[in-house]
Amino acid sequence: MVTIIVILVLIVLLILMGIVYQNKFVKLQERVKNSWSQIDVQLQKRFDLIPNLVEVVKGYASHEKETLERVIAARTHYTTAGTIDEKIKASGELGSVLSRLMMVTESYPELKANANFMDLQNQLKDIENKIGFARQFYNDTVTAYNQAIRMIPGNIFAGIFNFKEEPLFKVEAEVREVPKVKF
Repeated sequence: MVTIIVILVLIVLLILMGIVYQNKFVKLQERVKNSWSQIDVQLQKRFDLIPNLVEVVKGYASHEKETLERVIAARTHYTTAGTIDEKIKASGELGSVLSRLMMVTESYPELKANANFMDLQNQLKDIENKIGFARQFYNDTVTAYNQAIRMIPGNIFAGIFNFKEEPLFKVEAEVREVPKVKF
């Protein structure tokens, strides 16, 4: 009789632990989704600025067609990306071509003096700062989630409930390269 009670108590404890861990993982996973949506909102703001920025630059730097086309292509690549990994990579590509675009504009003093361009550039700078903070928050949240599903006994319950690791927001190696501008 005592053995049956001990077994029942152990089963109840395992069920309770399973419920606690399931809830913990769901809560952390929802934080990850929320932090990703914060990045997504800021990236969308950046994408909304790009057509205006490209149009202003086009008027002054028409022979920089390749750079402008790359900006538009990178923007399109992000909007068609399906997974978070694809969006992270596309965001890095866009950041790289935007930095090239800003470097190109340095050689056009009349463009730098244009009030509309300056306003767009300031908005873009503000959004880039917000994206940086959102990325940091996302990575902190993902790290907490990934630790919870990898540490004992959480890894056991994560396996049972099919929780998988989420990717960190990393800068790709090709994005880290300093853009080369040729005239």
